[in-house]
Amino acid sequence: MTDAQLSVLELRRTESAQTRFAMRIVAALSERVAQGADVDIDTRLRFAREQALAAAAKARTRMVGAPAVVGIAGGAAVLGPGPDSTPWWLRLGSLLPLAVLVAGLALIDNHYARSQIEAAVEVDSAILTDALPPEAYRDQGFVEFVRTARQ
Repeated sequence: MTDAQLSVLELRRTESAQTRFAMRIVAALSERVAQGADVDIDTRLRFAREQALAAAAKARTRMVGAPAVVGIAGGAAVLGPGPDSTPWWLRLGSLLPLAVLVAGLALIDNHYARSQIEAAVEVDSAILTDALPPEAYRDQGFVEFVRTARQ
């Protein structure tokens, strides 16, 4: 059983117990009236009974249960208004996280491309400002010289 079914079952049990209690009180009051009670006691009991009946009628008119299905979205019943009744600013607001994500990805891509360009510029400027000609860097012997010089 689901929680909703359990709560409805509990509600019915509570209402049943309250109804039985009310029936006992009504029977006791009716018996007291039949015995011929004092006028003052009789008036107070009648007034209390009328108040109890009014409160019971008010409690019965109050509906307790699951919320009603208000809208339909994509063939499924949903709680709350359907998609056609959603205000435009709320729909636009739901697109805001997507816009922030796209902007963030664009900024990350821009930063990565810029850092790659700066690294290439740094290497190129080091090569061009060096005393060696660029052809020396392509020579296999020079590459071997650089490897052995570092060790």
